[in-house]
Amino acid sequence: MPGHVETHLVHRTGWLRAAVLGANDGIVSTASLIVGVAAASSEIRPVLVAGAAGLVAGAMSMAAGEYVSVSSQSDTEAADLARERRELGADPEGELRELAGLYEARGLAPDLALEVARALSAHDALDAHARDELGITEIATARPVQAALTSAATFACGAAVPLLSVFVAPGGLVGPTVSVAALVSLALLGYVGARAGGAAPARPVARVVFWGALALALTAGIGGLFGVAA
Repeated sequence: MPGHVETHLVHRTGWLRAAVLGANDGIVSTASLIVGVAAASSEIRPVLVAGAAGLVAGAMSMAAGEYVSVSSQSDTEAADLARERRELGADPEGELRELAGLYEARGLAPDLALEVARALSAHDALDAHARDELGITEIATARPVQAALTSAATFACGAAVPLLSVFVAPGGLVGPTVSVAALVSLALLGYVGARAGGAAPARPVARVVFWGALALALTAGIGGLFGVAA
């Protein structure tokens, strides 16, 4: 009889967060920039220049921001692991009791907690403390390069949607065309992101569409307020 097999999706959270954030920012920021400029100018060239510049600058900004922030997390994890390694070398019995105390707090009887702590410490003491004391696991470990590349690539893909929609927009309808393309893309992004993470799609879709529509409306209003469009 085959064993029970479970499939969990939590291992996707690292790259999925960066991917959804990057694509969402690419769509919203570039579409908002294009809509704002289109509301301020009747010429197509400034709109295209603004959109292309927003794509390149935004992708690089996302890559740099993700790399710096995730690197900071990685540095903190490395420092905590180094400190834990020193403590294990200096006071292994004290660290064993600390680990057993963690298992007791989770509901194990004292004797069983100590037995589990001894078994896990004999296998890999640092790994046991990293996981159960510090909360550092293979799934959650910071990966700066992966986060940076994922964010930059998905931002560029997201930003390409409103930029390309400029080319198919009827004359004088750049703003509405880009807005519709952006909102449809955001709805699709919310759906795909929810399904990839195993969540129900209704709320994620509503979330991204609401904030995207708000950003588009605000930038269109600012462009119209200060613009020179006929």
